[in-house]
Amino acid sequence: MRRGGHATGLGVVLTALLLLSASPPTPAAAQATSTASSAPHAAPAGVPVSVATVTRADVPIWIRALGSVQAFYAVQLRSRVDGTLTEVPVTEGQEVRKGDVLAVIDPRPYQAALDAALAKKAQDEAQLSTASADVTRYTALAKEEVASRQKLEVVMALAKQLRAAIVGDDAQIEAAQLNLSYCYITAPFDGRVGLRTVDPGNLVRAAEGTAIMTLAQLKPISVTFAVPQDNLPALAAAMARGKPEVVARSSDEKAELDKGTLLTVDNAIDAATGTIRAKATFPNPDNRLWPGQFVNIRVLVGTDENVLTVPSPAVQHGPNGLYVYVVKPDDTVARETVEMARDDGETAIIARGVQEGQRVVVDGQSRLQAGARVAVATTRTAAKPGT
Repeated sequence: MRRGGHATGLGVVLTALLLLSASPPTPAAAQATSTASSAPHAAPAGVPVSVATVTRADVPIWIRALGSVQAFYAVQLRSRVDGTLTEVPVTEGQEVRKGDVLAVIDPRPYQAALDAALAKKAQDEAQLSTASADVTRYTALAKEEVASRQKLEVVMALAKQLRAAIVGDDAQIEAAQLNLSYCYITAPFDGRVGLRTVDPGNLVRAAEGTAIMTLAQLKPISVTFAVPQDNLPALAAAMARGKPEVVARSSDEKAELDKGTLLTVDNAIDAATGTIRAKATFPNPDNRLWPGQFVNIRVLVGTDENVLTVPSPAVQHGPNGLYVYVVKPDDTVARETVEMARDDGETAIIARGVQEGQRVVVDGQSRLQAGARVAVATTRTAAKPGT
């Protein structure tokens, strides 16, 4: 009886648990379950892009070219007389002024030649003095018929001969003085001395082609470059208005080296290349331009005023023409066809297709399509036009 009663009690307990688990959920649990099942899916993340704002600006018109730097003046200093190089009173790389002595060739032989020419002139002048006195004396005697006419003509001819000799002596003196001056090689202009190729003690000759040293003027300095012939009208118009500004930049375009002015263009177009050479000058105060250096040149020939601009990377090329992605206020993009007036590689001038103040995508277009949602990662500041 006790074992049977115990079994009956267990059955009652199990039946109650089953009924409890099958009972309907409470209102709070039901509401939580309903809320969880009806929660919306999270919005997908936008494509990260960089954007820029369409702005109005004055955009300079630059003509770009590759230029070669050359000295404003350059000379190779050679000897004009034969002799021993006795002195080089300047050091290599020294800045010199016009008239400074750069090299000295032994002047003693040429000083001796000058002294001999001066002595010869003094001798002839003394003989002329005697001959002139004879002419005066024999003229008076000839009038009194004391001396023959023939003797008078002889002394007159001797006087003329001595006067001619003195003229020749003056020429010899000038030549000797000139040769003596050639013993002192001086700077013909302000500049910088190059590397010396002949050391003191060596014999130099006027006929030799080897220069003792070079001298180059670097302040100011020149840059020559070639531009396509189609740019000639713009260059001519800019030169008619004044001296166009020219900017020299490093070969990697990261540094501005100097600003100068356009000096002139060549007098003929190269028929082989269809280009014309031009020359610009730069003050070069910091010696950032050096002869033989290659630089990027920009010539300012005009300005497009108050035009719509976007960074050049914003403009994309499609099968139907040029387009940009415009970012809408809801952070989706629309593909807008544009008409571009000009692009200098950094700033694009838009003639039609966008409006001032709109945002356009400048980086990340490869993952976009019309209507796509974007997440603005960075906002680029439009580059200064013409920089």
